[in-house]
Amino acid sequence: MGDDTFGQAITLISMLERLTALENEYRELEARIADPELVADNRRFVELSKRYAALADIVALAGRLRERHDDVEVAKQMLAEAEGGEREEIREMLGAAEADIDELESRLRLLLLPKDPNDGRNVIVEIRGAEGGEEANLFARDLYEMYKAFAANQGWGFELLNHSTSDLGGFDEVTFMIKGDDAWTRMKFEAGPHRVQRVPVTESQGRIHTSSATVTVLSEAEEVDITIDSNDLRFDTYRSSGAGGQHVNTTDSAVRVTHLPTGMVVSMQDEKSQLQNRERALKVLRSRLLRLEEEKRQAEASATRRDQTGGGGRSEKIRTYNFKENRVSDHRIGLTLHKLDRVLGGELDEISDALVQDERARQLQDEA
Repeated sequence: MGDDTFGQAITLISMLERLTALENEYRELEARIADPELVADNRRFVELSKRYAALADIVALAGRLRERHDDVEVAKQMLAEAEGGEREEIREMLGAAEADIDELESRLRLLLLPKDPNDGRNVIVEIRGAEGGEEANLFARDLYEMYKAFAANQGWGFELLNHSTSDLGGFDEVTFMIKGDDAWTRMKFEAGPHRVQRVPVTESQGRIHTSSATVTVLSEAEEVDITIDSNDLRFDTYRSSGAGGQHVNTTDSAVRVTHLPTGMVVSMQDEKSQLQNRERALKVLRSRLLRLEEEKRQAEASATRRDQTGGGGRSEKIRTYNFKENRVSDHRIGLTLHKLDRVLGGELDEISDALVQDERARQLQDEA
């Protein structure tokens, strides 16, 4: 047996052993989530139910894989005993079973990759103008419109949570939520500094300027994920205002919540109701605190691992949008497309797909 064949055999044995363990876990979870005592523990019930659902596809494919392995053995026995014309028919059966096995193993390898704990969650996105003054704020609005269109193309829900408009109609900052089963899987790659190269509307000499905006991507945290002591919160109210400080509301409906232990501050003013702004502020605060906990765990697991920015993490730009050349370049994977107009129109699929595939390729390499 050659080295490659031996390695493949070991890999297959390892996969089958792992699948057996997961099938056993699936059956145990099936019994546990029916336990009334577990149902009473909402946080634990939700956690185990998600794990049970995640294992369902793996168990189904594992069963199909075993069936096709059995079919291969049966076909080989039949082929050894067959004569004449029926041998060709059996060879076709054998070939089809072996092809199915290759496909099932590939699909299972992807399903067996380590899961992002935030997969399946809704996403909260915060965009802020960074370097470049008013041009950076205008670019922040362009990014907002791009993600809004991308969400519509993907069939995701979209909800504007809060925004602060700049003098020329850009965004000093804007916060919104995207709702969809695969929203986090794709949107998490958008976190970081985005750079734009173009002639600003304020430029009279036609010179190209470079500006940037930062994008922060948070997974939505439920109340069961993060417990916040009410004594750790300070609430302030004030009047909502629009561009240039103009008041858009005559009552103190805007809310600013400060988390005293961490110093985190979240402000909300888009809703006319103080209660609604308060709920939105707490939603964003919980998501930021959840990310803070995740960053601490990741730092403990690997001191060299870097997290997303938007106020902390990597300083390098993740993507550049060049208007003169109608070009967008993602620097993490070396991908360049000459269709910036379509990307800004919400056609992010090619970039998003490439980033997802790159992550899976690196995970498969690590597993190997």
